[in-house]
Amino acid sequence: PQHAATMGEAPEPSSQASLAVLSKVELRVSCRHLLDRDTLNKSDPCVLLLMQSQGQWVEVDRSEVIKSNLNPVFAKIFTVDYYFEEVQKLRFEVYDSHGQAGVGTHDDDFLGGMECTVGQIVAQKRVTKPLFLKYGKFAGKSSITVISEEISGNNGYVELAFRAKKLDDKDLFSKSDPFLEIYRVDDDSSEQLVYRTEVVKNNLSPIWEPFKVSLNSLCSCEEKRKLRCVVWDYDSRGKHDFIGEFFTTFEEMQKAMGENKVQWECMNPKYKIKKRNYKNSGVVVLLDLKIHRVYSFLDYIMGGCQIHFTVAIDFTASNGDPRNSCSLHYINPYQPNEYLKALVAVGEICQDYDSDKKFSALGFGARIPPKYEVSHDFAINFNPDNDECEGIQGVVESYQSCLPKIQLYGPTNVAPIITKVARVAADEERTKEASQYFILLILTDGVVTDMADTREAIVRASYLPMSIIIVGVGNADFTDMQILDGDDGVLRSPRGEPVLRDIVQFVPFRDFKNVS
Repeated sequence: PQHAATMGEAPEPSSQASLAVLSKVELRVSCRHLLDRDTLNKSDPCVLLLMQSQGQWVEVDRSEVIKSNLNPVFAKIFTVDYYFEEVQKLRFEVYDSHGQAGVGTHDDDFLGGMECTVGQIVAQKRVTKPLFLKYGKFAGKSSITVISEEISGNNGYVELAFRAKKLDDKDLFSKSDPFLEIYRVDDDSSEQLVYRTEVVKNNLSPIWEPFKVSLNSLCSCEEKRKLRCVVWDYDSRGKHDFIGEFFTTFEEMQKAMGENKVQWECMNPKYKIKKRNYKNSGVVVLLDLKIHRVYSFLDYIMGGCQIHFTVAIDFTASNGDPRNSCSLHYINPYQPNEYLKALVAVGEICQDYDSDKKFSALGFGARIPPKYEVSHDFAINFNPDNDECEGIQGVVESYQSCLPKIQLYGPTNVAPIITKVARVAADEERTKEASQYFILLILTDGVVTDMADTREAIVRASYLPMSIIIVGVGNADFTDMQILDGDDGVLRSPRGEPVLRDIVQFVPFRDFKNVS
């Protein structure tokens, strides 16, 4: 999008911004005063993050193992989805790890656990709690601290490649084993560990592996925020030797784009005071920097992307004869039927994002004039060259005037309409403008006849700028729809190809028709 917010300038918050109910939260974990389980050296801690799902604790992710350290600061950043309206229980468990065998879940390796909710961490930004062993016993003075940050809209990420030259030698019989840590300095002068590189053994001019970090994590999306970078000589007993440090900003790092390199002198403040002709403890070079921007749906909308809205209405015989008051298509002069209620409910939200307020309205599963042949994608205004109606009201009027002219029939074939909208979306995709997104609202009373074709059509459509909302009207069995929604697992085509993204949302209208 041409007008999408540039780095560091967040888009102005508007009332629409609250639509993104789901946000992602980054959690950073550190511990103090862990129990020492190892006889010869200190514990090698690792943290497991578990979430409660249907009453069971399920491991979601785990940190790296930190060797010989009872006060570890973990480099791992845990990312969790945050649903404002749900109580999401979390459990952190700390274990003493044993090399290749991985993390033991034996009681003697368990260093303690802590439970809280995502909401508590988000609200307090920083939670410190004691660690408990089995049966509610305190794990000595052990505590765990979890710091949360919401990932803001412009969550691009950056790829960095560092090396160093001529570092000080800290080891007697071999060369230093250097690793680099980057800390973000926050407004309250506290420091957050952003990244810790791997250790390069026995090398005073190491080249570290390139790595990716989010801009949010690196500098809170502020280019001028201070960063402290520290080079250490790794020690297997956890007593790492300080080689030197330097300060920089993301703004300064960006000079390393293209062919350029940026370098900093790595300084040891003690040596600077003590040694008269001290120059530095080595040089750190940023070899390469690449910025990858990730745009949110809101960025596109704010960048002028329009939503084109198509509604497809099920006119199959299973709905019942529209002249009969039991029919789902019965036109009651006193109140709208379920098809109309569902259409208005979804249409009113979508129309805010469509400047011309014209909606394509299609029908399927009926015999239509003049020849009364079955059609699975006819314009309900009977104008095949222009199926658009003026606003939601225009769709309602076309629906009411078309009902007496058609004969409800079958089967319930949904694939032709999905394919029709997908063709238009594919044309839009070719322009590479990202100026239109397509939403297809399918209103149906239940069972789909052409399930295989529909699955195929959805998998194809998942590569295009479109989404499908299916609203189930009436009290039928909606098992097919649940399968298409794909929330219980990935929807696949009959040949087994998975959808590229989950583009179908199914809602049974009966669950919502009585809410405000």
